[in-house]
Amino acid sequence: MPDPQRSNRLAGETSPYLLQHAHNPVDWYPWGPEALEEARRSDRPILLSIGYSACHWCHVMAHESFEDEATAEVMNRLFVNIKVDREERPDLDRIYQTVHQLLSRRGGGWPLTVCLNPHDLVPFFTGTYFPKEPRYGMPAFVSVLHHLAAFYAEHRGDLARNGQVLREALEAMGREGDGALMPDAGLLARATQALRTSFDASHGGFGGAPKFPRTADLELLLRSDGEGVEMLRTTLDGMARGGIYDHLGGGFARYSVDERWEIPHFEKMLYDNGPLLELYARMAAQTGDPAYAVVATGTAEWVIREMQSPEGGYYAALDADSEGGEGRFYLWDRQEVQGLLSADEYLVFSLRYGLDGPPNFEGHWHLRVARSLEAVAAATGKGGDEVTRLLESARTRLRRAREQRVRPGRDDKVIAAWNGLMVRGMTVAGRLLGRADFMESADRALGFVRRTMDAGGRLMSVYRDGRARFDAYLDDHAFLLDAALEILQTRWSTDDLEWAVSLADRLLERFEDAEHGGFFFTAADHETLIQRPKPWMDESMPSGNGVAIRALIRLAGLTGESRYADAAERGLRAAHGAMARYPHAHCALMNAVREWLTPPPLVILRGGREALKQWCAKAREAAPEALVYAIPSDAVGLPSALAARMPGPGGPVAYVCRGRVCAAPTDSLGTLNEILSAC
Repeated sequence: MPDPQRSNRLAGETSPYLLQHAHNPVDWYPWGPEALEEARRSDRPILLSIGYSACHWCHVMAHESFEDEATAEVMNRLFVNIKVDREERPDLDRIYQTVHQLLSRRGGGWPLTVCLNPHDLVPFFTGTYFPKEPRYGMPAFVSVLHHLAAFYAEHRGDLARNGQVLREALEAMGREGDGALMPDAGLLARATQALRTSFDASHGGFGGAPKFPRTADLELLLRSDGEGVEMLRTTLDGMARGGIYDHLGGGFARYSVDERWEIPHFEKMLYDNGPLLELYARMAAQTGDPAYAVVATGTAEWVIREMQSPEGGYYAALDADSEGGEGRFYLWDRQEVQGLLSADEYLVFSLRYGLDGPPNFEGHWHLRVARSLEAVAAATGKGGDEVTRLLESARTRLRRAREQRVRPGRDDKVIAAWNGLMVRGMTVAGRLLGRADFMESADRALGFVRRTMDAGGRLMSVYRDGRARFDAYLDDHAFLLDAALEILQTRWSTDDLEWAVSLADRLLERFEDAEHGGFFFTAADHETLIQRPKPWMDESMPSGNGVAIRALIRLAGLTGESRYADAAERGLRAAHGAMARYPHAHCALMNAVREWLTPPPLVILRGGREALKQWCAKAREAAPEALVYAIPSDAVGLPSALAARMPGPGGPVAYVCRGRVCAAPTDSLGTLNEILSAC
């Protein structure tokens, strides 16, 4: 166990993950000049360990090795040891995960274990979890350490040569031709077809176990043809029935370890739940099926209840573990449930959620929908309304009982990019489901980020304990820009528009590859590392390039500033090569391509505040995909393109454009409906 009386250099950090290791016997450093200089001075290789607070196998390796005195002695004697929170330093994680894939020819993960040459920071070994003793077909961690130290001492020439080759490979990545070609509708069709090929028609999702939500892929399906929407429905239905969704508390876990969505890896990440919230809310509005609204509402209420700080920002994650075991907070024994519920409640609950069958997780039950409501009603002889009432009562009782358990750890740092994803999701859900509290939650979160993380015109990536730290990355700027444009559709604020324009300007000034197009992950004045990535592909989150390009297209339409559209076009041309090779791996960029090729109607409404509410509702009813901005008559400080769209003397006026084609302004709701119906 960690000795609370002893601390290492991580004790001064704010990251919950780093603080978990602050009392290890390992002489950990945070990444920074002190560690790098010590490694060069002592000529010891760097052992870099990257993880995050909600990571189950990070906890296992910490308990087995980093809390062990004998292992720590070897680490401290042979290496300079650096611990990194991948959520604070996604730049380092992105680079060294890429190196791991190049060296091992397989995917990475966490914990990521990397051994670096201290003189150039180029890795000569990468791995993930290593056990304390040999098992799982892997060597003991201490054995690995001894071999690495010996290799460093005995192969200096090889290190230099191999390091140069690796650097050249990293520099070559992201070079995607001359940017002469523009993605077209054929590329979109290829992406959708590739998703069809890997689609699991039985359970939804793509591929087999483990199965991830892949929200950028699902968003592409939302806006595709009928078959694509059916693929989306099958996936959302499967996830809503499965144990990846928390049927008592709301919200989704990171992924399912099986292909049926039944047993999750129990951590809950903010960045999954924001896009999933939006998808379920949009499907509820598009189909009228109340089951989607139930899931969206449960997810949003969980976020507000458990993941929003008193100051407004959204927290990052809930741990997979509690009381030393994975998922323990979420598991049930049959006798415990029987003791908490009435006989009628237990009867319908056990049938609905599978407690009448065998346990499905290490001798316990993890809840998932085992029978439809209709099947439960038929099996019990009860009416549908009574079944629904009994299930709601049972869930309430069990949720209250669960609240008395030891809760999973919460990573309470606020990450700008992840807040952008949740602000967007909460805003869309609030607008489509008629929930003012969801929209107010999004407002508070955006206000928090602006107030505490963007002082002096330089956005910071992470906030905790009163400190905003780390220069923001591409994703922070892109996701917040996207969220700000979405929230402007819910309530107009010229000040928020000006902030969105500021974010876009900073994207162009500090992140754009002005020569080749597209956006680097780090700013031009960022710390020099062994690579400056330009990420096209979707990973656990949508591609920052894809989100940035789509947001710039929308901002250009709203403000009339062609330089945003020009930057978007340069980015799409630069990404063409990567998209053509692996269309289905670039769905966020594909969503931007669709926006470029078939832009949704843009509706600018000018008039009195009360009258605009009716016009907004009518415009969205006529064209659900339209971008609708209701700008009050008394708004000041508007960009010239918006200021020129004046309100009428007798009431609201609507200005409708689609791409570069605009209809004549109208002060008639009937004419507005006709225009939008024809779009």
